[in-house]
Amino acid sequence: MSFRIGFGIDFHQLVEERDLWIGGIKIAHHKGAKGHSDADVLLHAICDALLGALSLGDIGMHFPDTDPAYKNIDSKILLSKTFELITKKGYRVVNVDSSLCLEAPKIKPHVASMQHCIASILKISDEDVSVKATTTEKMGFVGREEGLVAYATVLLEKKN
Repeated sequence: MSFRIGFGIDFHQLVEERDLWIGGIKIAHHKGAKGHSDADVLLHAICDALLGALSLGDIGMHFPDTDPAYKNIDSKILLSKTFELITKKGYRVVNVDSSLCLEAPKIKPHVASMQHCIASILKISDEDVSVKATTTEKMGFVGREEGLVAYATVLLEKKN
């Protein structure tokens, strides 16, 4: 059996008058993530982890923010297209482990929905997707609620 591990990270500014999408779920908040797409920081980090595991570049290479086709695109579509690239290479996702860094809103009430959304796209069980969150104890740009960060690690297995 052949296994590959990938790591992804993504950052987005938080701004007024934007929806906040995290893990494929729209979350009510007075700020949203700024970006060319819907700026779903968690799904972007997972995309980068998947791509990195197979040395396929990064999300910006496959879905450039200079391409109008991706303007305001739902990041679930980006994750689905990334998953297609992985399966075409003969791999399946074993699990995803992720962490979010933000001061607000609280993520815990949304974790199960995020897990289900991500798992359904990646064709794995909800239990194979970990979504955790932490604050930065009011330190730095995250602590000042100027932005948010997501980290993701994935394990891929070569299909027989």
